[in-house]
Amino acid sequence: MTLIIVLLLIISYLLIATGHLTGVNKAAIAMFLGTAGWVFYVCYGTDFVMEQHPNDYFEYLAGSQPTSDAVKYFIYENIFLKYVGKAAAIVMFLLATMSIIEILNNNGCFDFITEWIRTRNSKRLLWTISIATYIISANLDNLTTTTMMLVIMHNIVQSGRQRMLVGSAIVLAANCGGCFTVIGDPAGLILWGDGAVTATHFSAYLALPSLLAWVIPTVLINYQLPERLDCEWNPSPYRGDETRLNRWQRFVMLIVGIGGLWFIPTFHNITKLAPFLGALCVLSVLWVVNEAFNRRLMNADQMAQRRIPRALQYGAIQQMLFVMGIMMGMGVVTETGVFSDIAIWFDESIHNVWLIGLGAGVLSSLIDTFTVAVSNIMLYPIAETGDMAANGTYWKIIAYCTAAGGCLLCVGSTSGLALMKMEHVRLGWYLKNLTPKVAVGWLIGLAILWMEINLI
Repeated sequence: MTLIIVLLLIISYLLIATGHLTGVNKAAIAMFLGTAGWVFYVCYGTDFVMEQHPNDYFEYLAGSQPTSDAVKYFIYENIFLKYVGKAAAIVMFLLATMSIIEILNNNGCFDFITEWIRTRNSKRLLWTISIATYIISANLDNLTTTTMMLVIMHNIVQSGRQRMLVGSAIVLAANCGGCFTVIGDPAGLILWGDGAVTATHFSAYLALPSLLAWVIPTVLINYQLPERLDCEWNPSPYRGDETRLNRWQRFVMLIVGIGGLWFIPTFHNITKLAPFLGALCVLSVLWVVNEAFNRRLMNADQMAQRRIPRALQYGAIQQMLFVMGIMMGMGVVTETGVFSDIAIWFDESIHNVWLIGLGAGVLSSLIDTFTVAVSNIMLYPIAETGDMAANGTYWKIIAYCTAAGGCLLCVGSTSGLALMKMEHVRLGWYLKNLTPKVAVGWLIGLAILWMEINLI
């Protein structure tokens, strides 16, 4: 049965990696992996439990006779729900941040970005939109941030080739910006929630490497753009006489939304509660402010015309189901003991966490950044000392390499797949024009991370 579960995992890896060719939705693959894996696990539950949790199982029985139903209840209450809880915490955080960005976008709070980048100069447009993406993605969901920025860029830049280059810079900024904070990327959230890293320590070490991994390729992309871009500027979208907030109201909502998320690490350190509670608290406050600023619309009985948050749109649901499926799937593989065996083989054969990180980065570009990150995170438990200790070297390497290395190919991240769909970017074009640039930035950033850890 262990072999069947491992084969299911490998087939899922292959289907996720070739999803852009087969058209099979990777969220569906992840959910099948998570559900089918646990079904197979329960079929041989007694064998797995006696191998991995014998003492806990006998304590659970409390002297009663072991039965088929007893072991199933034990798996459900003591093993299965633990992984469901971890997955649900990540999904709830994504739901909160996606809702926040939808509220802000629907009220025109990001119109400041469009005003800021109002230029035909390629250098200024490229850097302003990339900087905005980098900053926002450090606090919000990468996919939603990327999609929003790609839509803004698509409505401005008219040339298809220019859109592909600027769009690639947006994807790179989103992935690199997300990886240097614990709330900017699901992998960082997992590490932070498990106690593998602390927010300040994590950001202090990954800020410069992630910055270089974004800046260096963006500088090289800038050389491929003409001096002046083919742009068209449209008026700001009409949101209704009563929903068009003035500038100070939009600015207040932006501060409440983005600034509130910056408080989440402090919230977690004080309360030790899951980060998604802090995100939900920020969402609730922002929602109250939203209702207050739009009260005239409600008083005019025009609620039907009001654009409500659309966090539960189709793409967002896919992202959340994908995260849930992968977390549950990796959980069942962990409970078979396979990841422990792989970790032992790595320790005996490779002896180097940096080589593991390089391999994870390359695999991320071929399969999926989140999938590879979770796989590597679950390989090792948190140790008391060494590279796998809390705030250890291994966790920082995996977080950085899977995020930045995943940009080597546009199929390696959900943000890259969004670029492929929106701008019809082909894998061959990306491989020729972007992969060498991304590789240079990724490796230089990795070298800086090595120097920070070993020389400072």
